[in-house]
Amino acid sequence: MTSARTGPPELATGALRSGTGVADLFRASYPGMVRLAGLLGADDPEDIAQEAFARLMQKAPPPDDPAPYLRTIVCNLTRNRHRHLRMARAKQGTAGSLAAQVAVPSSEQTAILREDHAEVIAALATLPPRRREAIVLRYWLDLSEREIAQTMGVPRGTVKSHVSRGLAALARALEVTA
Repeated sequence: MTSARTGPPELATGALRSGTGVADLFRASYPGMVRLAGLLGADDPEDIAQEAFARLMQKAPPPDDPAPYLRTIVCNLTRNRHRHLRMARAKQGTAGSLAAQVAVPSSEQTAILREDHAEVIAALATLPPRRREAIVLRYWLDLSEREIAQTMGVPRGTVKSHVSRGLAALARALEVTA
């Protein structure tokens, strides 16, 4: 399984503009970006991942290391999608929690939601979005505080706070269901 943390090591910045470089990056990173979007609660993680790659291709000049850039785009697109859905539901008078808003998972998302993780995923969906992002980036993608801060666009202290408070909330939620 390819890690969502880094792209293929042989991929140089100029290779992003070639067809084979893009194809290699997509093959290596797409499943991880879908997984990230799904764990962040995206209603259609495949669309989010595809849009992230489209935006990467529009970036001029391309980043030296596309993996952090892709993660940031996925986080931002997921956050924007949540905001859009929240506003649309508010206008319709059907606002609710993220856990209640998550649609039927796609086939790719279903494959990663094995039974032994379903309880944690459900508890994760109840966290505020920024705490959920910090927890997912830290423990599912195994990023450092510096990398998380860069991805989320916040100071390292904020990352520490989100992770700490998120873990405490997860522990409380999982104690109730245990």
